[in-house]
Amino acid sequence: MKKITTLRKLLASLFVVTTATTVHAEAVQTWPRQPITIVVPFAAGGGTDSIAREFALELGKELGQAVVVENRGGGGGSIGASRVAQAKPDGYTLLFATSTFATNSAWEKSTAYDPKTSFTPIALLGTGPLMLVANKELGVKTTADLLKKAKDEPNSINYCSAGPGSINHLSGALFQQLGKVDITHVPYRGSGPATLDLLAGRVQIFFSTMPTMLENVKADKVLLLAVTTKERSSLFPNVATLDEAGIPGFDISTWWGVLGPANMPASIVEKLNAVTNKITGEQLVRNRLASEGATVFKGSPGDFEQKLFDELAMWEKVVGAIEQR
Repeated sequence: MKKITTLRKLLASLFVVTTATTVHAEAVQTWPRQPITIVVPFAAGGGTDSIAREFALELGKELGQAVVVENRGGGGGSIGASRVAQAKPDGYTLLFATSTFATNSAWEKSTAYDPKTSFTPIALLGTGPLMLVANKELGVKTTADLLKKAKDEPNSINYCSAGPGSINHLSGALFQQLGKVDITHVPYRGSGPATLDLLAGRVQIFFSTMPTMLENVKADKVLLLAVTTKERSSLFPNVATLDEAGIPGFDISTWWGVLGPANMPASIVEKLNAVTNKITGEQLVRNRLASEGATVFKGSPGDFEQKLFDELAMWEKVVGAIEQR
């Protein structure tokens, strides 16, 4: 009797496991069956939010489901990231991440998630350079002039950022480390107030994203000294890179990508990756990225994961050097 009872329990357990597996497989095969939420970890109305909304519109068309953008700003992007890290890994809650995801994770460790283990990298949309711009009253014309002034007059030059841990902040710190100069970081609550003080001359230089400063560069309100990527910008082909201008090895880019919670089904990840690659290859998103000096990226989830992990390691070294100063 005892053996029969044990056998019944075993068969019942196998039935539960088999049923659960079948239900899960069916859910994956029919995904998506409901609206998808893309969490943007910044306030509505900014450059990242605008790109995310264009991407969400195209993603909805491709998947045949509504894609809703949810803005969860604050904490340098960590509040929105935490929202996604704690969501079910069913493909219905995604994070529209930027390079700030990596820089902020290196700067301030979150207790709510681990940037390497709490997420599933899905697809990288594109990458683009930052611009090193200077207030025109600073009296420099080139990066070489800037380096000389910084060395001759230590801590006389202030650089602004959108806040501690932002890509503007850590790019300036890397410039300081590789250029062997002393410049002073002045953090702001966002790129908007940082830009206003740069234009007013209260700070002197800014490692700015293209969307933030592009119109001011075109209007000749600030001086564009260099771009931060290894290759020159398609928008400013006559402007040198920092690597060319006297800081060998300087190669920093901003990027946009899609992450999901950890342990997402591989078939959903692959489908999202394929659809994202298709969207970035089409005119609307491709032209939008190109208008901001960015280059479309087409690759696998593994390619995105490798880039993300490489950046996390690099920024952690930069932060470590800051802490040792």
